Amino acid sequence: MGPLTRRECISVHVGQAGVQMGNTCWELYCLEHGIQPDGQMPSDKTIGGGDDSFTTFFCETGAGKHVPRAIFVDLEPTVIGEYVLIGQ
Repeated sequence: MGPLTRRECISVHVGQAGVQMGNTCWELYCLEHGIQPDGQMPSDKTIGGGDDSFTTFFCETGAGKHVPRAIFVDLEPTVIGEYVLIGQ
């Protein structure tokens, strides 16, 4: 695949509202693409439903986990920490 045919997006979520909205969006993306909260995709599921469009928003680690291409920024750590503590 050439450099111009592969598309990748990085989402940047800033501030309390941005972090909260970003978390909701990423939950929806995971549901749409069948990615579990731990980043795993069930083995019985065809990756991305037969296409690899989900790679635009997710990166696969060496351990087979799918992580969002996203940056969450907030000066108040409790908002982001709230999602980290509950494992989302």
